[in-house]
Amino acid sequence: MATMKREAFLEIVSKDSVEDFLRYTQHPKKTFDRFDLNELLEELPRKQKEVLWERLMQLLTECLMENPVETWQRIKDDENNDHMEVEIVPEMKQTVAVIQGATAVVSASIPAVDETVNYKALTECVFILKGILLVLPEPEKKLQGAIQRVCEMWWEKDLEGKEELGKTLFIILLRKSVNIAATGADIVRVWNLHQALLSFDYDSVEINEVKDLLLQCFMSVKYIKKEEGRRFLSFLFSWNVNFIKMIHATVKNQLQFFPRFLMEYISEVYFRAWKKMSGEFVEILEHNCIQDFMHHGIHLPKSSPVHSKVREVLSYFHKQSKVRQGVEEMLYRLYQPILWRALKARNSEVRSNAAFLFVDAFPVCDPSFNTEEMNNEIQKQFEELFSLLEDPHPVVRSTGILGVSQITSKYWEMIPATILADLLNKLIGELACDTTSADVRCSVFKCLPVILDNKLSHPLLEQLLPTVRHSLHDNSEKVRVAFVDMLLKVKAVKAAKFWKICPMEHLLTRLEVDARPVSRRIVNLLFNSFFPINQPENVWCERCVTLIQMNSAAARKFYQCAYEYTAPTNIAKLMLTIRRCLNACIQKAVRENLHDSDNDDGGEDESEKENTSVLNNVLSIDDVASMASLLEVTVILWRSIHKALDQNEDAKDYTIRKFAAVLPEYFKVFKDERCTTPLVILASFMPPAAIPTFSRGVISRLRNIDNGADESKYSTLIDCMCRWGQVGHIMELVCDWLSDTLTRRKSAKTSERRVRIHVTHESKPELAIDYIEYLLTHPVNRDCLLSVPEKKLKKLLKILSAAKEVLGSILKATDAGSGSCNQATALRAFSLYCRLNIHLQNKFSENGKDYLSLLKETGAWIESQVLPFILASDQEDDISKCSNVPELIIQAYLTVCKDVIMVGLGNLGFQAHLLDMALPVIQTERGGFCAPVVFYALKEIIEASVTQNTDTDEVANLFSAVQTVFQKVLELVACRLKKQQEEGIQLIHSIQMPLGEFIHAVQCWHSSCPVVHQGVLSTLLAAIVAEINHVLQEASNEKDITIPKTISDLPPLSSSLMTIIMKSVNVVRSFLNELKECILSEEIEGIFSLTAAVCIVIIIKGKHKMSLVKDIAPAIQRRLVAHKDAATEEYSCPERILCESSLKVLDEFLNP
Repeated sequence: MATMKREAFLEIVSKDSVEDFLRYTQHPKKTFDRFDLNELLEELPRKQKEVLWERLMQLLTECLMENPVETWQRIKDDENNDHMEVEIVPEMKQTVAVIQGATAVVSASIPAVDETVNYKALTECVFILKGILLVLPEPEKKLQGAIQRVCEMWWEKDLEGKEELGKTLFIILLRKSVNIAATGADIVRVWNLHQALLSFDYDSVEINEVKDLLLQCFMSVKYIKKEEGRRFLSFLFSWNVNFIKMIHATVKNQLQFFPRFLMEYISEVYFRAWKKMSGEFVEILEHNCIQDFMHHGIHLPKSSPVHSKVREVLSYFHKQSKVRQGVEEMLYRLYQPILWRALKARNSEVRSNAAFLFVDAFPVCDPSFNTEEMNNEIQKQFEELFSLLEDPHPVVRSTGILGVSQITSKYWEMIPATILADLLNKLIGELACDTTSADVRCSVFKCLPVILDNKLSHPLLEQLLPTVRHSLHDNSEKVRVAFVDMLLKVKAVKAAKFWKICPMEHLLTRLEVDARPVSRRIVNLLFNSFFPINQPENVWCERCVTLIQMNSAAARKFYQCAYEYTAPTNIAKLMLTIRRCLNACIQKAVRENLHDSDNDDGGEDESEKENTSVLNNVLSIDDVASMASLLEVTVILWRSIHKALDQNEDAKDYTIRKFAAVLPEYFKVFKDERCTTPLVILASFMPPAAIPTFSRGVISRLRNIDNGADESKYSTLIDCMCRWGQVGHIMELVCDWLSDTLTRRKSAKTSERRVRIHVTHESKPELAIDYIEYLLTHPVNRDCLLSVPEKKLKKLLKILSAAKEVLGSILKATDAGSGSCNQATALRAFSLYCRLNIHLQNKFSENGKDYLSLLKETGAWIESQVLPFILASDQEDDISKCSNVPELIIQAYLTVCKDVIMVGLGNLGFQAHLLDMALPVIQTERGGFCAPVVFYALKEIIEASVTQNTDTDEVANLFSAVQTVFQKVLELVACRLKKQQEEGIQLIHSIQMPLGEFIHAVQCWHSSCPVVHQGVLSTLLAAIVAEINHVLQEASNEKDITIPKTISDLPPLSSSLMTIIMKSVNVVRSFLNELKECILSEEIEGIFSLTAAVCIVIIIKGKHKMSLVKDIAPAIQRRLVAHKDAATEEYSCPERILCESSLKVLDEFLNP
């Protein structure tokens, strides 16, 4: 039966029986006898195998002659062009099927080849398939893979012609492996075929593509990450000596693009290559690659993106030197000509880099040295370490500190005791107190934990570390952070008692005053001392009291951070323990007051006495400071776990119940303000129903506070009401007080009723405004205030609006309608009215409400009722005692309008309204009072223009108004300087900051508003030139005329404007461009004005780069020369002197 099967299969391997051949090779399991090709070929006799391969070669040849593979791609292209089917497609498919069948037979035949069989025909088949592989169309991926597998099997079997096949397959697989879609399996196949590379002639022209592909492997992250890929990359170093240089150049170019985690793999590739090579290859690798890395590691700047990666490569070799034979000798030999010289280089960065490599590779020695040579070399290197610690540059010293720490930690038992003592004395005794560099001091404390890792160092460090205790108070925060981190390390490794290194008093003082980075570390250090979780809860409370008595402010800081180091449950337990402690103190005071010496009720309080027995001797309710601190700590602890309590309703209810039960008693006993403040905060954490007595009395407390009271008297009560959602009660109180003061009485009956109320509760309008201002100033409280019904807010707004009527009466010097409201209160109420409009507009604008219209109406009121008093005062010499009220009203209004624009609520119309309002004020003699706020408003308008379409007429008119107002303000300042110079100088000082911010904004957004930019610069230039011109003309009557050359030489306004301009290079550049335009267009003309331009150029040149003024100076020089050439008798002597002086200055400037 088996013989018949073999004969039958041999018969169908022919062109005439293609269908049967395909059935047997493609679907062997569907044949009637479940045909197995591999089994058949194992059973075939030698002669029949040779016949089979001959017939297979003939079949392949005939099929390919009828339908050459080279034509397939062309046929497909024709199909794509003509969009039609062609008759040859079925034949092409059959040819592909035949090739697939032949490939299957060849694949099954290769294992059956042995020395006794003649496989020449099979070889021909394989080479035919190889030829097909090179020209197969892209879609035939399955067939390509099968043929590639045949070639691989041929290579692995080591059969005749494998070199040719291997080369072809190697290139194909190499191309595939560097493709973006390559897989790890592709890389493994390349590695399995890596010996094929040795078949290529390196110097051949055709090999260039292979070289490019091989170099691409070094750019492939997939190759570098894959184990077989790294083996292949290491192997490539051994292909050709010249290729090593190409590989290294490629790797160096790619380093900046490689992620850091790949550097260990890259280092491994180099190290494997070095380990396996010999002779010329290893020499080239060492000097052209490894030593090149050393050179770059020393000379590359640290800012280079590849510097740290080169270090990692070298560090890999340094680590291998301790475990691999030969590496230490190689490093010593390669470092010898460059490292020691670099440590003495003049460039501090080179010395720093060399120091890092030196300490990382320490000791750099040749293991073949005898004992004496080794000792001398080690001694030399320790001397280098000491030199690093004394280097003049702090970065080198810091590197030396790191090196000494690593070396002493690693080789402590091998280093002589005297050298260890000298090194640590140098670190701790000198460098820890290095006054020239905080980085060096910081490095000492960052590196000492490295030494502490070696237990043998602890006795010596225990003696030395107390000498640097004052480093805890270093003026550099990073040094303090490093010092506390070092103490934490001391505590962790149990090297010493940290409080013996740095006394507790120092630690608590620093905890009290320092910022969070330091304070939270100190809390970590002290946590087990003052919050010993493993001990009973009464001990926690005792430690808490101890901490409070040592430093109460530090205690508050400590418990603010305590939640970071323990569970919320422990925080809650401490709170309740403090509560029991306070209760015990109260009971003790009660017993003492009753003189109960027999202590009949002792049995009742036994549990309390047990819990607080130690504290009974040190605490008393008369110790107000301790009581207040315990209450503050309780508040801090509750705040720290409020989120955890919110998530655990049972725990929250229990805590509230416990504290609510004792809070009324606490309020009775602890009456000092230091105690009542934390008690009120504590009450705010509970629902008002839990403490009804207190919650009902809060509004009475607020009502009974005196006018003018400090914010601390009422802030916690208001916070408490807001937390309870009862801000409406505060609103009612405020509205009652303000309406009594600001609004007129409606009738006698009402008046009588109000009088009776006033006997009991005096109206306090100043306090009412304090309350509203406090609510609006704090975000959480503001949200509570604005969450009350709009109707109530409107009522408050209406009451506040009555301040306008009161102010009107004050302006007219009448008392009608003013009630008991004084001028200051009315002004504050007016300002508050304007501010409240903004908040209501922001809150309710989405509902279609327009509260800005009320603000505009207020502006109209100012124009009609207030502005006339400003205008009238310009005509009068005698200014009344209320003359500053109009100024204060306008200033308050403009400030609020500026804020409207700043928060984005003011549209173009509102911005125009603000400028229209400001312009007539600025044009009065007294208008200087609003100049600062006007400049702030102009700045906000410019910044708001960024989000607007600047091409509209409305925006153009607005920008024109901005320029007009700006010009009028400068004119006002100049006028004030002429009339009253002292007042003018004061005005200049008041506008210095807002004017600077406005000019900066104009420069930043000049692309959005170029017209304003040009107009502002033109006005600035005109003001400066005009003032210098005026000063020079006045000085022309004197014999000695000098040209101002510094800002301090300029007159007041010009000095101020130039100071602002000089702060920004961009503003200076734009200002000089404007000056140049004016010179070229002859807008600046005349000797005095041109001299003023010379002054500007000289002053700018003194502070900025020459390149900024190099273009404008010749233009001024040409104008001055033209005036000099045209000079006639009409020019006075001072003008000629100025012209000559200016030309001389410019000549020195242009030809130094």
